[in-house]
Amino acid sequence: MAAFPYTSSSELKILETQAEAILGAFRARGYVCEEPSVLQPADIFLDRSGEEIRRRTFTLTDPSGRELCLRPDLTIPICYQAVKAKTTLPARICYNGLVFRHQPSEPHRPTQFFQAGAELLGLADRAEGETEIMALTVEALRAAGLKDFSVKIGDLALFGALVDALDVPAQWRARLKRHFWRVGYFEALLGRLTQGAASDAQRLLGSLGGLSQSESHAAIEGLMDLVADAPQGARTREEIVERLMEQAADAAALRLDPKIADVITRLLAVSGTAEQALAEIRALTRDAGIALDAPLEAMQARLAALKSLGVASDKISFAARFGRNMEYYTGFVFELWARDKEGRVQLAGGGRYDTLLEMLGADRPVSAIGIAIRTERVLAARRQEGGV
Repeated sequence: MAAFPYTSSSELKILETQAEAILGAFRARGYVCEEPSVLQPADIFLDRSGEEIRRRTFTLTDPSGRELCLRPDLTIPICYQAVKAKTTLPARICYNGLVFRHQPSEPHRPTQFFQAGAELLGLADRAEGETEIMALTVEALRAAGLKDFSVKIGDLALFGALVDALDVPAQWRARLKRHFWRVGYFEALLGRLTQGAASDAQRLLGSLGGLSQSESHAAIEGLMDLVADAPQGARTREEIVERLMEQAADAAALRLDPKIADVITRLLAVSGTAEQALAEIRALTRDAGIALDAPLEAMQARLAALKSLGVASDKISFAARFGRNMEYYTGFVFELWARDKEGRVQLAGGGRYDTLLEMLGADRPVSAIGIAIRTERVLAARRQEGGV
């Protein structure tokens, strides 16, 4: 592993003092500290965190054959622990500990670093929970001694509401929502939907997609039998059949009106100061005859909450395409940025993940929102301000 960035006792002492200030801000709001095991079941990360974390996770196999990993973040272990312990909800949990991530494109970066954070689980009033976590984050950074930072916000639910309001084939909706933040991939996906079946192969798949699921499966199995000697690569026969069924359903879908695709593209291009961005979205949706009142009002309330915390309007930006890189996020997301000696640096990030606990084994849906703070980056930003 690359060297830990703070090896001297004096540097570690500074980090520990800063971490205690951050945890003190958490405790002041009733958050209780926990420390999940460094070694975690690998599947809870590999299946739920997304490609960005999966490719950076250190995995190993114990003597009994279980696949484990060094925790690449602390949100999932905290939630997994809460599910297994059947923790009474609502629960307010905080932490500070090492996490471990492979840095293939930046080998000079450390593969272990401290992460402090807080998770608010099971609070029924979602707006109240979002306001609490935003306040908690701002208070924690100020308690650490940082004065100047900016906030970037987004909302996966806003794009989801747009897709639901448009005349989009049902089988495409979930995929558009899931991949909208993936630049390049999403454009190709939208292009296929807009163009419809263009080749003989696509038209063949389209005819199969018009059958029932069982008939489509049987037909594709039959085609597979006809080309039994064709190479399959690393995929199993069933994986190939399932992928072809998905493509057949796509090809059979009605062609999307280019005007609708244009609305989607224009919305995702919206980015700038939050007030200006929301005004632009209101104008865009009004012209398209689409009502997105609820998610826009929710975003306006978040702006008001940030302003009440003393964050200036010109320090709050919004990007319609902003979804962060964790697949478990479901709604409001945000990041806090500052500057260190190398330039702009992300200090913290978090958001709403209302499906994660159920995915980890909870017997019912649990509302959840949290924040994670890179404490060594906070220290670097404080030094840039001259505060250390």
